[in-house]
Amino acid sequence: MSTSSQGSSNRNSNSRTSLKPSPNLKSKPTQRRNTTTTATSAAPKDHTTVPGRVRVAVRLRPRNAEESVADADFADCVELQPELKRLKLRKNNWDGETYEFDEVLTEFASQKRVYEVVARPVVESVLDGYNGTIMAYGQTGTGKTYTLGRLGEEDTAARGIMVRAMEDIFANVSLETDSVSVSYLQLYMETIQDLLDPANDNIAIAEDPKTGDVSLPGATLVEIRDQQSFIELLSLGEAHRFAANTKMNTESSRSHAILMVHVKRSVKGRDASHSSENGNHPHMVKSLKPLIVRKAKLVIVDLAGSERIDKSGSEGHMLEEAKSINLSLSALGKCINSLAENSAHVPIRDSKLTRLLRDSFGGTARTSLVITIGPSPRHRAETASTIMFGQRAMKVENMIKLKEEFDYKSLSRRLDIELDKLIMEHERQQKAFEDEIERLATEAHHRISEAERNYADSLEKERSKYQKDYMESIKKLEEKFVMNQRKNEDSRIKSSSEIPGVSAEEMADLKKMLQKETLLRKAAEGETNNWKIQVAELKQSEASAKSEISKLHKMLEDEAHQKEKLEGEIAILQSQLLQLSLEADETRRHLDGGGFDKEVGGRDSLTSQIKHQQQVSGNGAKPSIAKLFEQVGLQKILSLLESEDADVRIHAVKVVANLAAEETNQGKIVEAGGLTSLLTLLKTTEDETIHRVAAGAIANLAMNESNQELIMAQGGISLLSMTAANADDPQTLRMVAGAIANLCGNDKLQTELRGEGGIKALLGMVRCRHPDVHAQVARGIANFAKCESRASSQGIKSGRSFLIEDGALSWIVQNANNEASSIRRHIELALCHLAQHEANARDMIKGGALWELVRISRECSRDDIKTLAHRTLASSPAFQAEMRRLRLSH
Repeated sequence: MSTSSQGSSNRNSNSRTSLKPSPNLKSKPTQRRNTTTTATSAAPKDHTTVPGRVRVAVRLRPRNAEESVADADFADCVELQPELKRLKLRKNNWDGETYEFDEVLTEFASQKRVYEVVARPVVESVLDGYNGTIMAYGQTGTGKTYTLGRLGEEDTAARGIMVRAMEDIFANVSLETDSVSVSYLQLYMETIQDLLDPANDNIAIAEDPKTGDVSLPGATLVEIRDQQSFIELLSLGEAHRFAANTKMNTESSRSHAILMVHVKRSVKGRDASHSSENGNHPHMVKSLKPLIVRKAKLVIVDLAGSERIDKSGSEGHMLEEAKSINLSLSALGKCINSLAENSAHVPIRDSKLTRLLRDSFGGTARTSLVITIGPSPRHRAETASTIMFGQRAMKVENMIKLKEEFDYKSLSRRLDIELDKLIMEHERQQKAFEDEIERLATEAHHRISEAERNYADSLEKERSKYQKDYMESIKKLEEKFVMNQRKNEDSRIKSSSEIPGVSAEEMADLKKMLQKETLLRKAAEGETNNWKIQVAELKQSEASAKSEISKLHKMLEDEAHQKEKLEGEIAILQSQLLQLSLEADETRRHLDGGGFDKEVGGRDSLTSQIKHQQQVSGNGAKPSIAKLFEQVGLQKILSLLESEDADVRIHAVKVVANLAAEETNQGKIVEAGGLTSLLTLLKTTEDETIHRVAAGAIANLAMNESNQELIMAQGGISLLSMTAANADDPQTLRMVAGAIANLCGNDKLQTELRGEGGIKALLGMVRCRHPDVHAQVARGIANFAKCESRASSQGIKSGRSFLIEDGALSWIVQNANNEASSIRRHIELALCHLAQHEANARDMIKGGALWELVRISRECSRDDIKTLAHRTLASSPAFQAEMRRLRLSH
């Protein structure tokens, strides 16, 4: 790291006008002649690719204490003209060369000013969905690390570009819908190492053959949600970075540090979905569009400083480090020269540094470079070289491309929610419809019953009334008739000369009574006819009610047909979305020839597909396991693990193992019962190949903490121990040891893992002399010792280590100086972690571990392990007493 301190705030204006080279410039930036046609993405954007030249700013470091004394009689080798954005490199007191840059920052420029003109435009582009790169280049000791990586914990004004960039990112993202993930790496001696996980010290570079995108799948990627977490990660990474004391710089960085910030943002206001109140369900489903997700990457590169050996005084291992640094910087300079001159060939593959920066120079990222220089005339040659590097970089033209894609998963979730709403609404309407039909039917039935009852009662009352009146009239007539007869007989007796019969008045009264009776009968018949009419109307009303019920039943059937049609349309839409997702996934690789049949059915057809995939893999082509997974389905693949055909089981378990290697598939495999099936294979089969592949798949699944608890709960340690005891194949033992080693890294499972024989199973596998097996055993012991050390420091565990109680110490001491670095590194870490707990000191002294700890503190090639061993010995009273007795020093 640079120890140079920077000055206070600069008053220069933050001008971002276009570059205008003056006639007397030595080097003029030129535009690349090979332009790329603007691409149009599926998202509603007019242009996703725009040209963008690499912007270069120069920053002058103030004189340090040594230069103030040694160069007191000499003027600075550079003269800055920040208002003209020019820099003059003096040859002597009278002559010099003038260069022009995008920004010229004096020694008084504040950290805030540097961030505003160098980094903020790049950070804003990253938030808009474009990749961005910020890089510092310059001689050792000129302030690169100060400019980029200063944490500013004591003085917030001294914060570097890394910290300020993350502040801007967190200020502009929503933690509810967006995500920010960080990787921190170093390129040391042409090996890529993880600064967040020092054990991960040889990360491979992966390149997409179609797009050329570079990725580091083995690097630790940590999702962060606040600034404090980022600062803690940055501090952790800086503690693991290699640095040394040279004549040029007391803390000279010996590696290139690379901070990668992945920003994933959802673009709001881009969907045209309708609410469920619309009522037009097919139109509503068809109008749903997926959200736009922008995935951008910000890369901040703190290059190690170039140095001359005669000036830095590097020798021994530091000399090899300096050679590696200068070679990688030279390869970067060659690439920039080729890009600046529009050469047909750009030597990207000459160095891992140039491969990592492939997108930054001549790619699709917006790149900003700050070159740092010193004022000392003694280093004029190095300053001139740095200036020429910046001039050539200004000629590089990138084609900045928007990184956005459809969020099909979010759309699928929205469709599921919308489908559930539609189904619930349909069920609600159907229930309301059925309730209405039932109500109308009940009401009609009650009205008909009441009408029939009223009609019967009225008819009975009228009939009774008319019958009573009729009987009374008949009775009166009979009584009158009898009386008339008596009178007539009396009259005949009195006067035999009179005509017998009824008088004229009586006959008139009788006629009136008969007429009255006739009228009453007619009125009764009219009333009866009226009631009959009412009954007919009620029956007609009942018929219309039945007709209405029939119509309602028909409407219900129509709704059912509409529901089936809607479900069909939704199924078609989901199928189309799945197809679009497969086509849009740029990271998928497809096989060049062959394929599966369009319709696959039955166990025999599925078996033939899996065998075909294995044959293709054997012929040298990478199998499209993802394509098989999509077409066949996980459940069918897992069902083949129980096949009676041994070949089928072998092919199926290989497919499951390949799927388990992808982190995105691990959760699906566990949810579908794949973990249980793999453990069952270890228990029920005796085939060595199945044991090896199943153990490898379990090792991949055991990298997830929740899966580790499931493995323990299902007796996984016992089954793995049994498999290790019965196996002789080194590859099988390596897979089993790898699975147990992953479980050893879980703090919660220490006691249970030891109780079920996990440590003894690891020690039992050392009977195999293969170094790969020993490396996995050593890794498991190191993980277990690290967890025990953490538990002891937190007061959770007391007493001796389980490793010592199970007899692992003797093997650890024997292999502490193993020739294989993969074994030795883990054993050295295990010894350091065991020594941190005072309860283990007596056993370690007795077992000879003290001598190994002293050797590690003196001779270990890893500075971090050497420092840990030194600190452990210094903090242990028991070790200090024994070392005084033996007259040892560390």
